[in-house]
Amino acid sequence: MNTVTVTEEARLAAARSGNDAPPTAQWWIAGLAVLFPLLAYLDTAASIVSIWERSETFAHGFIIVPISLWLAWRRRAQLASLPVRPCWPALAVLLLCGAAWMLAMLGDVLVVRQYAFAVMIPLAVLAAYGKAIARALAFPLAFLLFGVPVGEGLIEPLIGITANFTVDALRLTGIPVLREGNNFSIPSGDWSVVEACSGLRYLISSVTLGCLYAYLTYQSTWRRVLFIVVALALPVLANGLRAYMIVMIGHSSNMTLAVGVDHLIYGWAFFGLVMLLLFWIGSFWREEAPAVAASANAIPRLSSASPARVAAAVLGVAVCAGVWPAYGWYIERGNATPPAAELATFAARAPAAPAFTEWQPDFAPASATLRNFYQVGTQPVGFVLKYYRDGNGGKLISSTNRLTAQRSGWHETGMAIRTETIAGRPLVMRETTLMGPGGRVVVWQWYDIGGRPTTSNYVGKLLQTKQKFLTGSDDGAALMLFSPYDEDPATARPALRTFLQAHLASIDAVLAANARQ
Repeated sequence: MNTVTVTEEARLAAARSGNDAPPTAQWWIAGLAVLFPLLAYLDTAASIVSIWERSETFAHGFIIVPISLWLAWRRRAQLASLPVRPCWPALAVLLLCGAAWMLAMLGDVLVVRQYAFAVMIPLAVLAAYGKAIARALAFPLAFLLFGVPVGEGLIEPLIGITANFTVDALRLTGIPVLREGNNFSIPSGDWSVVEACSGLRYLISSVTLGCLYAYLTYQSTWRRVLFIVVALALPVLANGLRAYMIVMIGHSSNMTLAVGVDHLIYGWAFFGLVMLLLFWIGSFWREEAPAVAASANAIPRLSSASPARVAAAVLGVAVCAGVWPAYGWYIERGNATPPAAELATFAARAPAAPAFTEWQPDFAPASATLRNFYQVGTQPVGFVLKYYRDGNGGKLISSTNRLTAQRSGWHETGMAIRTETIAGRPLVMRETTLMGPGGRVVVWQWYDIGGRPTTSNYVGKLLQTKQKFLTGSDDGAALMLFSPYDEDPATARPALRTFLQAHLASIDAVLAANARQ
């Protein structure tokens, strides 16, 4: 038997010449499987689109689906020769994915719900069309995951990296720098590394484009992985260099250039140049699709499952995907309107005092809020209790809940986890130092969920999920105790500690009185 070298298209043509025409009925029936996750989780899909609309960081999501469809269309010749054979084990994985969505709904973890929904689409394709077709569409289906708006948790680390790079580069240049947190001063002016300077947009764009470029340009796995790693590291380095250049432009121009919106324009222009350079260099190692040695007689006949079998798989997708939203609707339907939270019963022993600061945490509106000021010896102390109930107003734990609001004049200068022994028991809190109009403030912050204090957002979400599952309630509170200081936050800690010693029992009583069993 003679073997000839042909292109992939010729090989597929040879395969089709010895097989039946593509099973149109099975393809259309299996295509219905993709619609069920979209219909069953329409609210989750809408939440993804709404973030695309309001956030410039994730606006790239609008092109993810068209690109995935285009990538799938490019493989139409190969797909036409592959059989439609449902993969039944994928239904079990789809069921588990729905369970993860359900738990995320109970814990109100939007990003997990969105990822669970996005993963259901490839699983539906695998379950209805089978392994061969899903394998051929592996990258187009995986590329859909880039549409999930995730990454806000990287903002703070990226801000720190950018600030460190900029300050170190300035000092290496010979410019003296006085730094406090992510804010620093040089002889020509003051600078601050804020959220817009974190480089998250550059990082997300670079990784998304890098994965697409690596898939289209290279064939070997190691080249693809290497290019993606470079696309991941390069924007972080480039963003630090961008920030340094902007400061130098402002410094050299006596603070007349690159100090306003124009420095964001410079940033995008610089990032575009860096990415263009990356793709240009990467093109030198381009790999064409390899020739395939094949013989028409060596290609086995391909057969698809019967339409009835494909329809049964589609029905299985509908059941496994739809059971969880139906159960969620059943739980929510059984919940009566919750009673209003009542915090006025908090009994303070310390005398009231006038407000010593206008600072307020930038949290979502709570079901009930208590904000008072007291005098503890010679030191003023402020106390904030924000009680959240069933999403009535906002979420207790969210990436958008922060101690300082943008353009408020307040910024964080330090953060650490502290453990204090209060009333004979350890209490872990997050200590954050703030600076803004009127001076400096040290804040002790923690959550209380079902009588369990925690400083971790992740532990807090797990506690809320457990509580919601067992009692149907996701009640929780954010507590903040704060006091002013001049140079050392240690001077304010004794007053905070004394206030907690005297009032922790009263705080616990208020929270317990509002808890629903």
